[in-house]
Formats: sequence, C-alpha cells, structure tokens
Amino acid sequence: MADLRSQLVTRVRGTLSEALGATRTRLAGAETELTAARERLVRVRRAAAAVPQRVGAERDRRLAEIDDRHAARIAELARRAAAAALREAPGAASASWTAWRAAPAGRGEPIGPVRVGTLRIAGAEPVPALVPLLDAGHVHLSGGDRDGADAVVSALLLRGVGRADPGAVRLSGYDPEHLGGGLAGFAPLGTAGLLTFVGPGGLGRLLDDLVEQIRRINETVLAGEYGSLRELAAATGRRPEPWRVAVLLGGDELSRHERGQLDRVVRTGAACGVHLVVRGIPLPEDPTVTRIVAEPGDARVGAPPGLPVRLDPPPPAALVTETCREIASRVNAGPPPTPFTDLLPPPEQMWKEDSAHGLTAPIGEGPHGRPVLLTLGDYPPHALIGGPSGTGKTNLIFAWIGALAARYSPAELEFYLLDFKEGVSFARFAQGRRDPSWLPHMRLVGINVNTDREFGLALLRFLAEELRRRADAAKKHEVTKLAELRAVDPTGHWPRIVAVVDEFQALLAGRDVVAREAADLLEDLARRGRSQGIHLVLASQDVRGIEALWGRPALVAQFTLRIALPKALRILAERNDAAQALPRHHAVVNAESGMTEGNQLARIPSASDWETWSELQHRLWRMRPQDAAPARLFDGDAVPRLVDAPDYRALTPQGDTPPPRGPVALLGEIIDVQARSAALRLPRAPGRNLAVLGTRVDEACAVLDAAARSLARQHRPGTARFSIACLDPDADPAARALYEDLADDAAWYDEETVPELMAETAEALGRPGTPSTPHYLLLFAVDAAAGRLAAPAGGRSGLEQLRRILHDGPERRTHVLAWWRGIARMRVDLGGPAARTDQIGAWVALDVQGAELGSSLYPGTGGPDWYPRPWRGLFFDRAVHRTGQVIIPYGPSR
Repeated sequence: MADLRSQLVTRVRGTLSEALGATRTRLAGAETELTAARERLVRVRRAAAAVPQRVGAERDRRLAEIDDRHAARIAELARRAAAAALREAPGAASASWTAWRAAPAGRGEPIGPVRVGTLRIAGAEPVPALVPLLDAGHVHLSGGDRDGADAVVSALLLRGVGRADPGAVRLSGYDPEHLGGGLAGFAPLGTAGLLTFVGPGGLGRLLDDLVEQIRRINETVLAGEYGSLRELAAATGRRPEPWRVAVLLGGDELSRHERGQLDRVVRTGAACGVHLVVRGIPLPEDPTVTRIVAEPGDARVGAPPGLPVRLDPPPPAALVTETCREIASRVNAGPPPTPFTDLLPPPEQMWKEDSAHGLTAPIGEGPHGRPVLLTLGDYPPHALIGGPSGTGKTNLIFAWIGALAARYSPAELEFYLLDFKEGVSFARFAQGRRDPSWLPHMRLVGINVNTDREFGLALLRFLAEELRRRADAAKKHEVTKLAELRAVDPTGHWPRIVAVVDEFQALLAGRDVVAREAADLLEDLARRGRSQGIHLVLASQDVRGIEALWGRPALVAQFTLRIALPKALRILAERNDAAQALPRHHAVVNAESGMTEGNQLARIPSASDWETWSELQHRLWRMRPQDAAPARLFDGDAVPRLVDAPDYRALTPQGDTPPPRGPVALLGEIIDVQARSAALRLPRAPGRNLAVLGTRVDEACAVLDAAARSLARQHRPGTARFSIACLDPDADPAARALYEDLADDAAWYDEETVPELMAETAEALGRPGTPSTPHYLLLFAVDAAAGRLAAPAGGRSGLEQLRRILHDGPERRTHVLAWWRGIARMRVDLGGPAARTDQIGAWVALDVQGAELGSSLYPGTGGPDWYPRPWRGLFFDRAVHRTGQVIIPYGPSR
C-alpha cells in the first residue's frame, strides 16, 4: 500500500513538477510576449505620434502644389484672355493712351468691343476689360466715382470713333447739367456734322429722332432681308448707315413718353446701329445693356456683383481734340472712293451677260449700300456726263467701262473712245510699249485730238455708216430692233456699240462745216441709234460744252440718262440742283432727263489709277478670242511712220504691164477711224501731178519723201526713173536721204543743173511713142529756181518747159511732184495770176490759209474751211474729192 502510495505521490509530484515547469515556461513566454507587446506599444505610440507631423507636411506639400498649379493656370488663362482681348479689340479699340492712334477696322470687319480698364487678377498680367458697344448694345454708368465714369465715357467714344471709318460714328450729346461740357473735347467733330448737342428739355426730341431712325433702317435698309446692320455688312462687305451714339448725361425725371421711347431704343437700337451711353438715367434690364458701377477704388462691370475692374485713366485732352480734328478734316474732304472691285462680278461670272436687250452694269454704291445700276438700251439710249475739272469724270468713265467690259464679252459689246482734251489716260485701253495688253472690247481709242476735230467727225461718219449697215440688215430680215435682228440672224456680228466722246463740245465749236456736219450726225445717231444698238456717251467738264447742245432740243431729248458730278451745271433739269451739294467721289445718276424725281446718289469707286485698272485689263486680255486684234490708237501728238502704214505694207512691185489706174503715191495718214493713207493715183491722164504748198520745210519734205518711197515700192529696180531736184538748202538732208535710198533709179539735180532736167524731160515728151519707164520728177522748193528756169534754154525757158511737162507729161507717164513755198510763187511759175491750174490735179496745203487756195484750186467760192496747224495738211484731188482731206504727213523714214 505504501509503495502504491509512494508511487502515487511520486507520480503526483512528477506531474506537479511538470505542470510547474510548464507553467513557468508559459509564464516566461507570456512575460516575453508582454515585453514584446510593451515594446510594440511603445513603437506604435511613437509611430502614432509621428503620423500627424507627416500628414501635415504632405498636406502642406499638396496644398502648395495645388496653389502653384492654380496660379500657373490663372496666369495662363489671364495670358490667353489678354491675347483674346487684343484679337477681339485690336489697335485703337484697346491700345494704351501713350501709343494710341485712330486705326479704322478693315472693310467688312466688325468693330468689336472697346476697352475701359483692366480686370484685377492677383498674380496675373492685366487683362483688358472690354465693353461691347457698336453693333452690340448700350452702356449704363452708375456709382459715386464721377471722374471714373467720365473717363469711361471719353474712352468709349474716342475708341469707338477711332476704330470706325471717319464719319461712320455720329454722336448726339445730352448734358443738361454741364451744357455739353462733358463732351467738350469732341467738339471738333461738330464742324463735320458728326456731333450735335441737345439742350435742356430736348431729350424727348432726341429719343423721337432715334426711334424714327430705327424705324427707317428696319423698313428701307434691312427690309426684312437682314436681321441687323452688322449682318448686312458681313454679307455684303458694305455698311450703308453710320453708327449713332446718344450720350445721355443726367437730367430730370423722364416723362412717360420719354421712358417709352428710351425703352424702344434699348430693345431695338443695337440691330440698327443706334446706341446709348447713359449716366444718371435708369435703363431697363435688357441683355444689350452693359452696366458699369464706378465707386472710388472699386469699379465693377457686368451684371451684379460684376467683375472687379481697374478703370483706365481718361484719354489726354490733346489726344481727343487732335483726333477729332483729323477725323473732321477727312470727313469734310469727302469720303474716299469705294474699291473698284465692288463693280466687278466674280471671275467665273465674267462675260456671261447677253446684250441683246441692253447693257446694264453698276456704277457705284447708293446711300443704302445697294448698287446703283446704269442701263443703255431702248430706254435710256444715250448718256450725258458733266462735271468741272477734278471732280472725277475720267474716273467715272473708267469705272463704267470696266463694269461693262467685265460682264459682256467682245462679241456682245464694242467701245469707241475719243478724248478731245490733252492727255493720254485712255491710251491704256490700247496696246502700248509699256504694256502689251489691251482691252479686247476696244476698237478705237483717240487721244490728244483737241486740234483734230476731223477725227471726231470721222468717228461719227463711221458710226453713221454702221447704223446704215445695221438698218439695211434689219430691213432685209423685216425687223426693227437689234434684239430682233440678233434673233433672226444669230450668225451675224451685231454687238452693241458704245461710243464715248470726252469734251465733245470741241466737235460743235465754231460755225464751220465740221461743226455743222458733226451736229447733224450726232442728232441722227442719237435719234436712230437706239434701235440698232449704237449708244452715245458724251462728257464735258465745261458748262459751255453742255450749252452747245441746247440749241438742238431734238438732240438733247435723246440723252435721257444724265450723270452729274459735284458742282456740275446744266446737266440736270433747270430746278434740279442736287449736284451742287455732292461730296467728292459721288455723282447724281438720273435716267429721267434730269428731273428731280429721278435722282439717285452713287458713290463712285476709284478705277482710273494704273494698278487698279491693269489687273482687270490683263484678266480680260487673257480671256480674249484668238482672232482678237488690238484697238486702233490715234494719238494727235504722234507722227505716224510710213513703214508702219498698212497701205504701204500692202504695196508690191507691178508687172511689166502697169495697171490701168496707175501707181499710187502715199502722202500721209488720213485723219479717220481706219489707219488709211492719203493716196494719189497717177494714171496716164491729164493733170496727174502733185503740188505741195507752204513754207514748212520738214512737212513738205515728208510729203514728197513718202510719195517717192511708196512709188518706188511699186516698181522693180530699173523699171522707174526718179529725178530729184533740191533747190532749198534746208531741204537738202531729206532730199539726199531719199536719193541715197533710191540708189540706181534716182538722179540728183541742184540749182545749176535743174534747167537741164527740164530741157531733157520736155524733149523726151516730143519723141514719138509712149515711154516704157515712168518718170517721176521730185522738185524740192522748185520756186527757188525761178531765175534759172526763166532764162531761155534751147529756144524755151525752163518755166515754159516745166509748164509743158505739167500739161503733157502725165499722159506720157511723166509726173511732177513739186513743192512750192507759196501759192503766189506757184502761180508765177504756171504763167501768172490768170494762169489756169488744171495741170495741178492734186495738192497738199500746209501753212496756207483756206482763203488763199481760192476757186482756181478748190471748187466753189472762198476756198475750203482750212486752218493750218503744225504737222497737218489739207489734201485735195480734183479727180476724187468733193472736199479736202486733212492728213498727217508721215515722219522721217530715217
């Protein structure tokens, strides 16, 4: 039992020992864990204590980063806003006053807002504070900062007038407290009618006028086609109405009527260019009203609370006054012309019009921005243009020709242009050395013809012949009008013809045959030309030119289209004085014979300068038909050359058997529409000799030189004989040059040997048979040899032999082409004052008066109407002419 007990005790003790050991082990482990936990706790508490510091630092870092990004973003946005503001309001709309100057917006470009100050943005560059006004709305000012509000008013107005074209902004001031003193700097605008002041009690009338302007613009200008003037300008590139800005600076309580009118202007004014700048008068709430509250040190723009703005200082008074004076000066000088391109159709539409029923083209811009059209057709058929020198008559003709030429092809329209005043401005229509292009429609250009009325008469004769040709064709096809003729004869060439005669009164001056025939032809063309598509445009800068027509009421009545330039007289009807108040670059267009009810005001573009016209002419020239030929250019100051004459170039050597009509001697260029030569036929017939009469050496030599060279061109070498006798030392160079060029076919004689020429030639005439070789005697100043020829030689004097040669020579193919330095000298050589002159079948008179030629050389009594002038001659051939032909001797061949 004891053993069992002992064993149990031992076992118990062992178990307890094990339990104790395990407990101690667990205790030690728990203490270790406790220690570690306490250490972790300490670390956790230490870490927990460090977290707020790190979080705060990170928070501070992130906030700083956000602040930097925000500041950079604000700065970038401010920079972009400033750049956008400068784009929206460039130049005069936003420039600082130190660098400010008036700079109008481009054509068709909107005016945009204007600057009144800068937005206050901390840490960013200033951003212009812009306020919409012209074409946008109204501005209302309030607050206690009176000086700041005055600065805003001055800035708005100065920037507005400086951004618009001169005269495009008209101001009305209502300042009952200071009686206009608030707008004193703008007073110079009043001299041009751009600023008016309304006195106390006049607000109602001002508002009534603004409402009436809005009504008129809506009805007559916008006319339901456009929603606003800004929309119209954007679509057409034109602004027909000015901006009207009413500046209302305080006053008494508005009446019910005034309040109603003010509300109407606020609602409807911006679309019609009518705007308000108001201080001291409440304006109704409306999207078009921009409100500016100016308090000392604090200004806000826009709807409450508004954007904080630092207002600009007022513009310097000297800048305001100087700018307004400059604008007024430019307005008083008249508006500038509109661009010439306004008259032209788009390039793809050029030459697309049909002229069968008439010609229609714009000549300029009317008061409402719409084109003013000119028509030539059955009605009105012809036009009369008048205006003093410097008022733009030539420019108007250029503009009209350009507008027509761009719309109608050369197959539809032809021009004939004649300018009687001195100058070469119309020469650009023809081919020139400087510019090889020409206007394809132009058939004739005559310049510097102030002394060559015969050329104008030739043009009228040409048009009369064309009228007859068209009338005959119309009769053949049993029609009466050009449109009908073109319909039944589509293959014919029937363009409309426009003949422009500038300074036409030169044609009608005097009481000679030229004036009488010109007046008769003008009247016939004006009366009958309309039906056959021939239209006259007569222009004059002198009232006497217009008065030359009034004696022919039947002629004046045909010119129902009248165009009067500034200060023009006698163009419009007697009581129609609309032209007297015209500004520069404008014209009154009237298609009702000048009656007042037919007036249309047109602003004429600038078309006559070289660059403007050249661009259009080159475009049309490149479009010309392949068979197009340059216009005939007649320059009254130019001397033609024989080698350039078409008739001379057409001459060729004759065969062995000469033509029955004989060779032809060309003497000079006829003053007519075609560049024809004055031709003297030399057949075997009595009197086929030529006398050149006058003392002008160069001209006389030129006539004989051209005659000899043209004759030589018709003969092969060795088949003609030219005897050249020069008896005047001044003519020797020209005669020598001719002798050298004719080479072996020519023989030279002087004062000593000319009697031998007479004797030899007279002797040859007595031989039987007809000479096979023609003989031409070219006698330069033959009267100088009177003493030599008077002495007998072989039984007869040289003068008697000369008379025999003149009488018998032509039938034996011997012709005399001689120059006498006076008619009296020629008569002496022919046998005295009573001698017959039949042997002189043709003559060219130079500085010889018509009365001197008398009835012996010219048919009728009193001689021809001939007034000598430099480098002109009167040619008369008994066998051909009824009246003389004015010719221009050809210039020296060398």
